[in-house]
Amino acid sequence: MLLSFSDIGAFLGGFLWPLIRVSAFLIASPVFTTRGVPAQARLVLAAAITVCLLPVVGDIPAVDPFTGQGFLIVVQQFIVGATLGFALRLVFAAVVTAGQVIALGMGLGFASMVDPSNGLQVPVVSMFYMILGTLLFLAFDGHLVAIQVLAESFTIIPVGTEGLLIDSFWDLVMWGSWMFAGAVLIALPAITAIMVVNIGFGVMTRAAPQLNIFAVGFPIIMTVGFALMFITVPNLQPQFEQLTEGALELMRGMLQKTV
Repeated sequence: MLLSFSDIGAFLGGFLWPLIRVSAFLIASPVFTTRGVPAQARLVLAAAITVCLLPVVGDIPAVDPFTGQGFLIVVQQFIVGATLGFALRLVFAAVVTAGQVIALGMGLGFASMVDPSNGLQVPVVSMFYMILGTLLFLAFDGHLVAIQVLAESFTIIPVGTEGLLIDSFWDLVMWGSWMFAGAVLIALPAITAIMVVNIGFGVMTRAAPQLNIFAVGFPIIMTVGFALMFITVPNLQPQFEQLTEGALELMRGMLQKTV
């Protein structure tokens, strides 16, 4: 059996284009591609998910991937996958932002470490909430639902030159505002209590100016902050679940807006 160069290109495109969408989704999503996971493991995971999703990919255009039209299809697949994954990443960004706000209120903004998911320096409190959010996401089977939405994308937006509308990107930008709203909802109880403690120290300073408020207030505020974190941890579950459901609904909504 003789195979021409175009036949080989079409065969490679049948696996390459879905792989690009899956890989872009994994690169942009928060859980699947942390820096602690080796690059070889990420590639194997992307290939394994692609093989599992091939039955639902549907008809793939017989286009040589080394042509201009093939390059356009590659770009479209990358944009679709990265957009879906980025919508999910904003949920974890809200959790990290909430931890940063609480850490600044407690005076622990200087205690930072490297976040393995994005390689940036974040407060230790943010890492604590990030770990809790990751565990909740896996406990909710959020990773399976995300892969299910990715599989649905091949049915709604088949592999081709068609992609997302501008309205979908605008919805993603508007969803970014929920990152700050969700962070405020998560951090509001702790921040309110810390503010009340700071007001109390302000009254004490006015009543007794000779009192060294920095030596007395810093350990008390830190202790109160840790106690409030322990008390308000159960409230993280409903807030995180609501944000995750909103992100998944956003992902499905963006897929409905196609060219």
